[in-house]
Amino acid sequence: MGIEMVLDMAASVEPDRIGIGRRDSGLTYQQLVDTTARGATVLREHGARHVVFVGINGPILPVLTFSAARAGIPIAPLNYRLATEQLRDLVAQLDRPLIVADPAYLDKLTGAADTVLTGEQFLEAARAAEPAECVPTPDDATAVVLFTSGTTSAPKGVLLRHHHLTSYLFNTVEFGSAAAEHATLVSTPPYHIAGMGAVLSNIYAGRRMVYLPDFTPESWLELVRTEGVTSAMVVPTMLARVVEHLDGVPADTPTLASLAYGGARMPQPVLEKALMAFPHTGFVNAYGLTETSSTIAVLGPDDHREALADPALRGRLSSVGRIVPGMEAQIRDEDDTTVLPDGETGLLWVRGAQVSGEYMGKGSALDADGWFPTRDRARIEDGFLYIGGRADDTIIRGGENVAPAEIEDVLVRHDDVREVTVIGLPDDEWGERICAVIVPSRDDHADPEAVRAWCRERLRGSRTPDDVVFVDELPKTPTGKLVRRDLVSQLTLSETV
Repeated sequence: MGIEMVLDMAASVEPDRIGIGRRDSGLTYQQLVDTTARGATVLREHGARHVVFVGINGPILPVLTFSAARAGIPIAPLNYRLATEQLRDLVAQLDRPLIVADPAYLDKLTGAADTVLTGEQFLEAARAAEPAECVPTPDDATAVVLFTSGTTSAPKGVLLRHHHLTSYLFNTVEFGSAAAEHATLVSTPPYHIAGMGAVLSNIYAGRRMVYLPDFTPESWLELVRTEGVTSAMVVPTMLARVVEHLDGVPADTPTLASLAYGGARMPQPVLEKALMAFPHTGFVNAYGLTETSSTIAVLGPDDHREALADPALRGRLSSVGRIVPGMEAQIRDEDDTTVLPDGETGLLWVRGAQVSGEYMGKGSALDADGWFPTRDRARIEDGFLYIGGRADDTIIRGGENVAPAEIEDVLVRHDDVREVTVIGLPDDEWGERICAVIVPSRDDHADPEAVRAWCRERLRGSRTPDDVVFVDELPKTPTGKLVRRDLVSQLTLSETV
């Protein structure tokens, strides 16, 4: 049984309910079934072995996702922001791809595959085709290929099989739980696991999906209000921009019952301001990885409000919550041999039916007992999981391991700091020195020595940044993940010039 049954189940219960798009012009679940059955015929006629999508998020994504599933082939959404050479290199790694792209990206992809279509051309072909015969998809067939963001190394193609995705749904989403008036605003990109997860989880719940192709705080708030949006997911940079836009004024989004965030670390001051701006909205921190088919830990609405109300629990706002049903978590030492007790920081390993850990052409990263190494530093306290950053980000200064997050959590509360990241730079004496890179909140900010002195009062001497650098912006992926290697290269190069 493949992910196509998610749509079939929704259509069998609510065939006439709008599943995708605006209230007055969207597709019903039955219309989506009919369209994707014909789309599967188009894919089979072209002999495609993969469907590649290059474009912004929109209704074409669920159409392609379920058309591919019915045809028994994977969908591979690619990052449309990549340079032409990078895009074509990823396409070349896929067997017999058929490309569907937004018109703006056709020039990058001409000749990269035998067939390159726009979304509208694919839909026209589907309307003219006969519905494909329904053939059940094997559980172990690949449903989705997602390339990692490549923030620390070259992108790798993660293989998510049908049983990984359905396991995630069955353990975390209640079928048909959404009411007819419920709608979710999708603004995460299609090449991110959150974008693909939104397609499956919302259709399984029976919740209408409304798409926001180009995010701005103003357009996001306007769409929430005009479409009666009841739930949404954002990455931290989006929420920070919404909070900054509101500037202390309540959001005035009465229908918004749930607001999820994830994809990168959320600065606690931004979260606290957001909780004040959306006082009647339940906040959800969703932590997961591409390799785990989306969410593996959740900090729920009650956890957020309790932590905000009680100073003794305030630190929980920096956690990612509790492990979801069907998943297990361990914290191991640096050698991956010893499971550490609660409260100790080490490396996070996870296990569960939704975990893939499999890479195209590289095999599986799971150990002999099925555990996946996330490469995130973490600890578990009182059942709550705290992520301390990537293991690769650890700074080794004078033989001492320093977690950047420990310093960032202090610096982000400085009045002159809008954003901050802490990195290690090469140093002849210490091996690495600690460098705080700050986007200032105002032009007349404190000088670097004043910031170092402020840190020294709140951190151990060995954790005080050796350098403080002010920049206009930090290099990030569209989902808000910092590209540390670009920043390290930039600052290292500037020292040698």
